[in-house]
Amino acid sequence: MTTTPPTTRAQQPSIRPIVASGLVALAVAMGIGRFAFTPLMPLMIRDGTLSPAAGAEWAAANYVGYLLGALTASWFARDPRRGLLLSLLGVALTTLAMAAIETGTVPLLGLSLRASAGVFSAWALVCASGWCLAELARRQSGQAGAWIYTGVGLGIALAGLLTWLGGRQPAHGLWLELGALAGLGALFVRAQSATRSAGADTETARISEREAAARAPLSRGRQVSLVVCYGTFGFGYIVPATFLPSMARALAPDPLVFGLTWPLFGFAAALSVAAVARFLAYGSRLRIWALAQAIMALGTALPLFVRTLPAIALAAILVGGTFMVATMAGLQLAREARPDNPTPLLARMTAAFAAGQIAGPMLVRALGSGRWGGWDALGWTGAVATLLLILTALWLWHSDRAGPEPRHAA
Repeated sequence: MTTTPPTTRAQQPSIRPIVASGLVALAVAMGIGRFAFTPLMPLMIRDGTLSPAAGAEWAAANYVGYLLGALTASWFARDPRRGLLLSLLGVALTTLAMAAIETGTVPLLGLSLRASAGVFSAWALVCASGWCLAELARRQSGQAGAWIYTGVGLGIALAGLLTWLGGRQPAHGLWLELGALAGLGALFVRAQSATRSAGADTETARISEREAAARAPLSRGRQVSLVVCYGTFGFGYIVPATFLPSMARALAPDPLVFGLTWPLFGFAAALSVAAVARFLAYGSRLRIWALAQAIMALGTALPLFVRTLPAIALAAILVGGTFMVATMAGLQLAREARPDNPTPLLARMTAAFAAGQIAGPMLVRALGSGRWGGWDALGWTGAVATLLLILTALWLWHSDRAGPEPRHAA
Protein backbone atom coordinates (compact mmCIF):
# COMPACT_ATOMS: atom_id res chain seq x y z
CA MET A 1 0.00 0.00 0.00
CA THR A 2 2.91 2.33 0.64
CA THR A 3 4.02 1.94 -2.96
CA THR A 4 0.80 3.35 -4.46
CA PRO A 5 1.69 7.07 -4.32
CA PRO A 6 5.10 6.63 -6.06
CA THR A 7 3.45 4.49 -8.75
CA THR A 8 0.82 7.12 -9.34
CA ARG A 9 3.42 9.84 -9.62
CA ALA A 10 5.48 7.72 -11.97
CA GLN A 11 2.49 7.34 -14.23
CA GLN A 12 1.85 11.06 -14.53
CA PRO A 13 4.35 11.82 -17.34
CA SER A 14 2.78 9.03 -19.42
CA ILE A 15 -0.55 10.84 -19.64
CA ARG A 16 0.91 13.99 -21.17
CA PRO A 17 1.16 12.66 -24.74
CA ILE A 18 -2.45 11.46 -24.49
CA VAL A 19 -3.76 14.78 -23.21
CA ALA A 20 -1.66 16.66 -25.78
CA SER A 21 -2.94 14.41 -28.57
CA GLY A 22 -6.56 14.96 -27.60
CA LEU A 23 -6.16 18.70 -27.11
CA VAL A 24 -4.46 19.30 -30.46
CA ALA A 25 -6.80 16.90 -32.26
CA LEU A 26 -9.89 18.77 -31.07
CA ALA A 27 -8.24 22.13 -31.82
CA VAL A 28 -7.69 21.02 -35.42
CA ALA A 29 -10.95 19.14 -35.97
CA MET A 30 -13.30 21.60 -34.31
CA GLY A 31 -11.46 24.92 -34.30
CA ILE A 32 -10.46 24.62 -37.97
CA GLY A 33 -12.43 21.85 -39.65
CA ARG A 34 -15.70 22.58 -37.91
CA PHE A 35 -15.77 26.28 -37.07
CA ALA A 36 -13.23 28.17 -39.22
CA PHE A 37 -15.95 28.84 -41.79
CA THR A 38 -17.81 31.01 -39.27
CA PRO A 39 -15.29 33.90 -39.20
CA LEU A 40 -14.27 33.33 -42.83
CA MET A 41 -17.80 33.43 -44.27
CA PRO A 42 -18.18 37.24 -43.98
CA LEU A 43 -14.71 37.66 -45.54
CA MET A 44 -15.62 35.39 -48.47
CA ILE A 45 -18.83 37.38 -48.95
CA ARG A 46 -16.74 40.56 -48.91
CA ASP A 47 -14.38 39.09 -51.54
CA GLY A 48 -17.29 38.17 -53.78
CA THR A 49 -16.47 34.44 -53.75
CA LEU A 50 -19.58 33.61 -51.75
CA SER A 51 -23.12 34.93 -51.50
CA PRO A 52 -25.02 35.02 -48.20
CA ALA A 53 -27.45 32.41 -49.52
CA ALA A 54 -24.63 30.09 -50.59
CA GLY A 55 -22.94 30.66 -47.23
CA ALA A 56 -26.06 29.43 -45.43
CA GLU A 57 -26.18 26.38 -47.72
CA TRP A 58 -22.53 25.58 -47.10
CA ALA A 59 -23.04 25.89 -43.35
CA ALA A 60 -26.03 23.54 -43.61
CA ALA A 61 -23.92 21.09 -45.64
CA ASN A 62 -21.37 21.07 -42.82
CA TYR A 63 -24.11 20.33 -40.29
CA VAL A 64 -25.41 17.47 -42.43
CA GLY A 65 -21.87 16.12 -42.81
CA TYR A 66 -21.41 16.35 -39.05
CA LEU A 67 -24.58 14.32 -38.56
CA LEU A 68 -23.41 11.68 -41.04
CA GLY A 69 -20.04 11.56 -39.32
CA ALA A 70 -21.68 11.07 -35.94
CA LEU A 71 -23.88 8.28 -37.29
CA THR A 72 -20.90 6.45 -38.79
CA ALA A 73 -18.28 7.12 -36.08
CA SER A 74 -19.06 3.76 -34.47
CA TRP A 75 -17.16 2.20 -37.38
CA PHE A 76 -14.03 3.06 -35.42
CA ALA A 77 -15.19 1.58 -32.10
CA ARG A 78 -12.50 -1.12 -32.29
CA ASP A 79 -9.70 1.30 -33.16
CA PRO A 80 -10.62 4.93 -32.36
CA ARG A 81 -7.00 6.09 -32.73
CA ARG A 82 -7.02 5.02 -36.38
CA GLY A 83 -10.28 6.91 -36.93
CA LEU A 84 -8.80 9.97 -35.26
CA LEU A 85 -5.74 10.07 -37.50
CA LEU A 86 -7.83 9.50 -40.64
CA SER A 87 -10.23 12.28 -39.70
CA LEU A 88 -7.44 14.79 -38.99
CA LEU A 89 -5.90 14.09 -42.38
CA GLY A 90 -9.31 14.71 -43.94
CA VAL A 91 -9.69 18.03 -42.08
CA ALA A 92 -6.30 19.23 -43.34
CA LEU A 93 -7.02 18.30 -46.97
CA THR A 94 -10.53 19.78 -47.08
CA THR A 95 -9.31 23.00 -45.48
CA LEU A 96 -6.51 23.38 -48.02
CA ALA A 97 -8.94 22.66 -50.83
CA MET A 98 -11.18 25.56 -49.73
CA ALA A 99 -8.46 27.91 -51.01
CA ALA A 100 -9.26 26.79 -54.57
CA ILE A 101 -12.73 28.31 -54.42
CA GLU A 102 -12.98 31.47 -56.48
CA THR A 103 -15.75 33.50 -58.11
CA GLY A 104 -17.51 31.27 -60.62
CA THR A 105 -16.37 28.02 -59.01
CA VAL A 106 -18.86 25.17 -59.33
CA PRO A 107 -21.12 25.55 -56.24
CA LEU A 108 -21.04 21.80 -55.63
CA LEU A 109 -17.33 22.02 -54.74
CA GLY A 110 -17.93 24.22 -51.72
CA LEU A 111 -20.90 22.14 -50.59
CA SER A 112 -18.97 18.89 -50.83
CA LEU A 113 -15.91 20.28 -49.04
CA ARG A 114 -17.94 21.67 -46.15
CA ALA A 115 -19.94 18.43 -45.87
CA SER A 116 -16.75 16.37 -45.87
CA ALA A 117 -15.22 18.62 -43.22
CA GLY A 118 -18.30 18.00 -41.08
CA VAL A 119 -17.92 14.23 -41.39
CA PHE A 120 -14.24 14.37 -40.44
CA SER A 121 -14.91 16.73 -37.51
CA ALA A 122 -17.54 14.42 -36.02
CA TRP A 123 -15.27 11.40 -36.41
CA ALA A 124 -12.47 13.28 -34.70
CA LEU A 125 -14.59 14.38 -31.75
CA VAL A 126 -15.99 10.90 -31.12
CA CYS A 127 -12.70 9.09 -31.71
CA ALA A 128 -10.63 11.55 -29.67
CA SER A 129 -13.09 11.29 -26.78
CA GLY A 130 -13.27 7.50 -27.00
CA TRP A 131 -9.54 6.89 -27.34
CA CYS A 132 -8.18 9.55 -24.98
CA LEU A 133 -10.69 8.98 -22.18
CA ALA A 134 -10.18 5.21 -22.32
CA GLU A 135 -6.39 5.56 -22.31
CA LEU A 136 -6.50 7.96 -19.35
CA ALA A 137 -8.92 5.70 -17.48
CA ARG A 138 -6.57 2.75 -17.99
CA ARG A 139 -3.82 4.84 -16.37
CA GLN A 140 -6.15 5.79 -13.49
CA SER A 141 -6.04 9.44 -14.57
CA GLY A 142 -9.58 9.84 -15.88
CA GLN A 143 -10.02 13.33 -14.43
CA ALA A 144 -7.28 14.62 -16.76
CA GLY A 145 -9.65 13.96 -19.65
CA ALA A 146 -11.34 17.30 -19.04
CA TRP A 147 -8.25 19.09 -20.32
CA ILE A 148 -8.52 17.71 -23.86
CA TYR A 149 -11.71 19.75 -24.37
CA THR A 150 -9.83 23.01 -23.91
CA GLY A 151 -8.50 22.23 -27.38
CA VAL A 152 -11.79 23.17 -29.03
CA GLY A 153 -11.76 26.68 -27.57
CA LEU A 154 -8.06 27.12 -28.27
CA GLY A 155 -8.58 26.02 -31.86
CA ILE A 156 -11.50 28.41 -32.31
CA ALA A 157 -9.47 31.24 -30.75
CA LEU A 158 -6.45 30.49 -32.95
CA ALA A 159 -8.53 30.37 -36.15
CA GLY A 160 -10.38 33.50 -35.04
CA LEU A 161 -7.18 35.42 -34.28
CA LEU A 162 -5.67 34.39 -37.61
CA THR A 163 -8.71 35.61 -39.52
CA TRP A 164 -8.93 38.74 -37.34
CA LEU A 165 -5.30 39.76 -37.82
CA GLY A 166 -5.31 38.74 -41.48
CA GLY A 167 -8.84 39.90 -42.22
CA ARG A 168 -7.73 42.40 -44.83
CA GLN A 169 -6.07 39.76 -47.01
CA PRO A 170 -8.07 37.54 -49.40
CA ALA A 171 -9.94 34.72 -47.72
CA HIS A 172 -8.27 32.04 -49.85
CA GLY A 173 -4.91 32.93 -48.28
CA LEU A 174 -6.37 32.36 -44.84
CA TRP A 175 -7.72 28.96 -45.89
CA LEU A 176 -4.20 27.96 -47.00
CA GLU A 177 -2.72 29.07 -43.67
CA LEU A 178 -5.36 27.22 -41.68
CA GLY A 179 -4.90 24.10 -43.82
CA ALA A 180 -1.16 24.16 -43.16
CA LEU A 181 -1.82 24.46 -39.42
CA ALA A 182 -4.25 21.54 -39.59
CA GLY A 183 -1.63 19.42 -41.35
CA LEU A 184 0.98 20.21 -38.71
CA GLY A 185 -1.51 19.39 -35.99
CA ALA A 186 -2.31 16.02 -37.58
CA LEU A 187 1.41 15.15 -37.70
CA PHE A 188 1.78 16.15 -34.06
CA VAL A 189 -1.12 13.94 -32.98
CA ARG A 190 0.25 11.00 -34.96
CA ALA A 191 3.61 11.30 -33.22
CA GLN A 192 2.25 11.90 -29.72
CA SER A 193 -0.48 9.28 -29.81
CA ALA A 194 2.06 6.62 -30.75
CA THR A 195 3.80 7.18 -27.40
CA ARG A 196 1.95 4.51 -25.47
CA SER A 197 3.09 1.91 -23.03
CA ALA A 198 3.58 -1.64 -24.24
CA GLY A 199 0.39 -3.60 -24.65
CA ALA A 200 -1.86 -0.54 -24.75
CA ASP A 201 -4.02 -1.88 -27.55
CA THR A 202 -7.74 -1.35 -27.95
CA GLU A 203 -8.76 -4.21 -25.71
CA THR A 204 -6.45 -3.35 -22.81
CA ALA A 205 -7.38 0.31 -23.07
CA ARG A 206 -10.97 -0.59 -22.26
CA ILE A 207 -11.97 -0.96 -18.67
CA SER A 208 -12.52 -4.53 -17.55
CA GLU A 209 -16.03 -5.87 -17.12
CA ARG A 210 -15.51 -6.12 -13.36
CA GLU A 211 -14.47 -2.45 -13.13
CA ALA A 212 -17.32 -1.39 -15.40
CA ALA A 213 -19.86 -3.17 -13.21
CA ALA A 214 -18.45 -1.44 -10.13
CA ARG A 215 -19.17 1.94 -11.72
CA ALA A 216 -22.97 1.44 -11.65
CA PRO A 217 -23.43 2.88 -15.17
CA LEU A 218 -26.42 5.05 -16.00
CA SER A 219 -29.70 3.34 -16.81
CA ARG A 220 -30.88 3.13 -20.41
CA GLY A 221 -33.64 5.65 -19.73
CA ARG A 222 -31.18 8.22 -18.42
CA GLN A 223 -28.90 7.57 -21.37
CA VAL A 224 -31.79 8.46 -23.68
CA SER A 225 -32.41 11.60 -21.64
CA LEU A 226 -28.76 12.58 -22.02
CA VAL A 227 -29.06 12.17 -25.79
CA VAL A 228 -32.15 14.42 -25.84
CA CYS A 229 -30.51 17.10 -23.69
CA TYR A 230 -27.39 17.00 -25.82
CA GLY A 231 -29.46 17.42 -28.97
CA THR A 232 -31.23 20.42 -27.41
CA PHE A 233 -27.84 21.87 -26.58
CA GLY A 234 -26.88 21.55 -30.26
CA PHE A 235 -29.98 23.48 -31.28
CA GLY A 236 -29.44 26.11 -28.59
CA TYR A 237 -25.89 27.10 -29.37
CA ILE A 238 -25.94 26.97 -33.16
CA VAL A 239 -27.57 30.33 -33.96
CA PRO A 240 -25.04 32.45 -32.04
CA ALA A 241 -22.19 30.15 -33.06
CA THR A 242 -23.10 30.60 -36.73
CA PHE A 243 -24.30 34.17 -36.94
CA LEU A 244 -22.51 36.21 -34.24
CA PRO A 245 -19.71 37.39 -36.58
CA SER A 246 -22.27 38.29 -39.23
CA MET A 247 -24.34 40.20 -36.65
CA ALA A 248 -21.22 42.08 -35.60
CA ARG A 249 -20.29 42.77 -39.24
CA ALA A 250 -23.70 44.39 -39.79
CA LEU A 251 -22.87 46.83 -37.00
CA ALA A 252 -19.17 47.40 -37.83
CA PRO A 253 -17.95 46.45 -41.34
CA ASP A 254 -14.23 46.69 -40.43
CA PRO A 255 -12.91 43.11 -40.02
CA LEU A 256 -10.57 44.29 -37.26
CA VAL A 257 -13.71 45.12 -35.28
CA PHE A 258 -16.34 42.49 -36.13
CA GLY A 259 -13.71 39.75 -36.40
CA LEU A 260 -12.91 40.02 -32.71
CA THR A 261 -16.16 38.29 -31.67
CA TRP A 262 -14.92 34.86 -32.74
CA PRO A 263 -11.60 34.90 -30.81
CA LEU A 264 -13.61 36.00 -27.77
CA PHE A 265 -15.90 33.01 -28.30
CA GLY A 266 -12.92 30.64 -28.47
CA PHE A 267 -10.97 32.05 -25.53
CA ALA A 268 -14.10 31.95 -23.38
CA ALA A 269 -14.56 28.27 -24.31
CA ALA A 270 -10.96 27.36 -23.48
CA LEU A 271 -10.83 29.28 -20.19
CA SER A 272 -14.17 27.95 -18.96
CA VAL A 273 -13.19 24.33 -19.58
CA ALA A 274 -9.82 24.90 -17.90
CA ALA A 275 -11.56 26.43 -14.88
CA VAL A 276 -13.95 23.48 -14.58
CA ALA A 277 -11.12 20.98 -15.01
CA ARG A 278 -9.08 22.74 -12.33
CA PHE A 279 -11.66 23.62 -9.69
CA LEU A 280 -14.67 21.35 -10.31
CA ALA A 281 -12.99 18.14 -11.42
CA TYR A 282 -14.91 16.06 -8.89
CA GLY A 283 -18.19 17.97 -9.00
CA SER A 284 -21.48 16.64 -10.30
CA ARG A 285 -21.28 16.62 -14.09
CA LEU A 286 -25.06 16.80 -14.36
CA ARG A 287 -25.09 20.05 -12.37
CA ILE A 288 -22.12 21.47 -14.25
CA TRP A 289 -23.95 20.74 -17.50
CA ALA A 290 -27.18 22.25 -16.12
CA LEU A 291 -25.42 25.47 -15.11
CA ALA A 292 -23.70 25.65 -18.50
CA GLN A 293 -27.02 25.36 -20.35
CA ALA A 294 -28.61 27.99 -18.10
CA ILE A 295 -25.79 30.48 -18.69
CA MET A 296 -25.89 29.71 -22.42
CA ALA A 297 -29.59 30.61 -22.36
CA LEU A 298 -28.59 34.09 -21.15
CA GLY A 299 -26.24 34.36 -24.14
CA THR A 300 -28.90 33.34 -26.64
CA ALA A 301 -31.44 35.70 -25.04
CA LEU A 302 -29.22 38.80 -24.93
CA PRO A 303 -29.25 39.64 -28.69
CA LEU A 304 -33.05 39.42 -28.62
CA PHE A 305 -33.24 42.57 -26.54
CA VAL A 306 -29.95 44.43 -27.14
CA ARG A 307 -28.35 44.52 -30.61
CA THR A 308 -25.10 46.42 -30.00
CA LEU A 309 -21.44 45.40 -30.36
CA PRO A 310 -20.87 45.14 -26.57
CA ALA A 311 -24.00 43.00 -26.24
CA ILE A 312 -22.92 40.71 -29.07
CA ALA A 313 -19.44 40.44 -27.54
CA LEU A 314 -21.00 39.51 -24.19
CA ALA A 315 -23.24 36.95 -25.90
CA ALA A 316 -20.13 35.45 -27.53
CA ILE A 317 -18.51 35.13 -24.10
CA LEU A 318 -21.61 33.62 -22.48
CA VAL A 319 -22.19 31.07 -25.25
CA GLY A 320 -18.51 30.42 -25.92
CA GLY A 321 -17.84 30.10 -22.22
CA THR A 322 -20.42 27.36 -21.77
CA PHE A 323 -20.75 25.33 -24.96
CA MET A 324 -17.54 23.35 -24.38
CA VAL A 325 -18.30 22.90 -20.68
CA ALA A 326 -21.60 21.31 -21.71
CA THR A 327 -19.78 19.23 -24.34
CA MET A 328 -17.17 18.06 -21.84
CA ALA A 329 -19.71 17.19 -19.14
CA GLY A 330 -22.01 15.42 -21.58
CA LEU A 331 -19.29 13.30 -23.18
CA GLN A 332 -17.76 12.41 -19.82
CA LEU A 333 -21.18 11.28 -18.65
CA ALA A 334 -21.37 9.11 -21.75
CA ARG A 335 -17.99 7.65 -20.83
CA GLU A 336 -19.35 6.77 -17.38
CA ALA A 337 -22.62 5.42 -18.75
CA ARG A 338 -20.77 2.89 -20.93
CA PRO A 339 -17.27 2.50 -19.45
CA ASP A 340 -16.72 -0.78 -21.29
CA ASN A 341 -17.24 0.73 -24.76
CA PRO A 342 -18.39 4.39 -24.85
CA THR A 343 -17.98 5.01 -28.58
CA PRO A 344 -21.56 4.01 -29.63
CA LEU A 345 -23.19 6.25 -27.00
CA LEU A 346 -20.75 9.06 -27.80
CA ALA A 347 -21.78 8.69 -31.44
CA ARG A 348 -25.51 8.81 -30.60
CA MET A 349 -25.07 11.94 -28.51
CA THR A 350 -23.01 13.58 -31.24
CA ALA A 351 -25.67 12.63 -33.80
CA ALA A 352 -28.38 14.22 -31.64
CA PHE A 353 -26.22 17.33 -31.32
CA ALA A 354 -25.79 17.42 -35.10
CA ALA A 355 -29.53 17.02 -35.66
CA GLY A 356 -30.17 19.91 -33.27
CA GLN A 357 -27.77 22.20 -35.04
CA ILE A 358 -29.33 21.35 -38.39
CA ALA A 359 -32.76 22.21 -36.99
CA GLY A 360 -31.61 25.71 -35.96
CA PRO A 361 -30.74 27.09 -39.43
CA MET A 362 -33.69 25.19 -40.92
CA LEU A 363 -36.03 27.03 -38.57
CA VAL A 364 -34.41 30.36 -39.52
CA ARG A 365 -34.93 29.56 -43.18
CA ALA A 366 -38.50 28.34 -42.67
CA LEU A 367 -39.48 31.53 -40.88
CA GLY A 368 -38.20 33.59 -43.81
CA SER A 369 -37.60 37.32 -43.91
CA GLY A 370 -40.70 38.53 -42.09
CA ARG A 371 -40.97 40.02 -38.61
CA TRP A 372 -43.42 39.07 -35.87
CA GLY A 373 -43.66 40.89 -32.57
CA GLY A 374 -40.54 42.88 -33.37
CA TRP A 375 -38.33 39.84 -33.96
CA ASP A 376 -37.03 38.44 -37.24
CA ALA A 377 -36.32 34.76 -37.97
CA LEU A 378 -33.04 34.84 -36.06
CA GLY A 379 -34.78 36.41 -33.09
CA TRP A 380 -37.56 33.83 -32.93
CA THR A 381 -35.12 30.97 -33.35
CA GLY A 382 -33.05 32.43 -30.53
CA ALA A 383 -36.17 32.67 -28.37
CA VAL A 384 -37.03 29.01 -28.96
CA ALA A 385 -33.42 28.05 -28.22
CA THR A 386 -33.49 30.04 -24.98
CA LEU A 387 -36.66 28.31 -23.81
CA LEU A 388 -35.38 24.81 -24.63
CA LEU A 389 -32.04 25.46 -22.93
CA ILE A 390 -33.79 26.60 -19.77
CA LEU A 391 -36.08 23.54 -19.72
CA THR A 392 -33.23 21.07 -20.22
CA ALA A 393 -31.10 22.87 -17.63
CA LEU A 394 -33.90 22.42 -15.10
CA TRP A 395 -34.25 18.74 -16.00
CA LEU A 396 -30.50 18.10 -15.64
CA TRP A 397 -30.41 19.83 -12.26
CA HIS A 398 -33.45 17.92 -11.01
CA SER A 399 -32.08 14.63 -12.38
CA ASP A 400 -28.94 15.06 -10.29
CA ARG A 401 -31.01 15.61 -7.15
CA ALA A 402 -33.18 12.60 -7.95
CA GLY A 403 -30.23 10.29 -8.41
CA PRO A 404 -26.71 11.56 -9.09
CA GLU A 405 -24.52 9.90 -11.64
CA PRO A 406 -21.22 8.26 -10.71
CA ARG A 407 -18.78 11.10 -10.01
CA HIS A 408 -15.38 9.58 -10.28
CA ALA A 409 -13.90 8.33 -13.54
CA ALA A 410 -11.16 5.80 -13.16
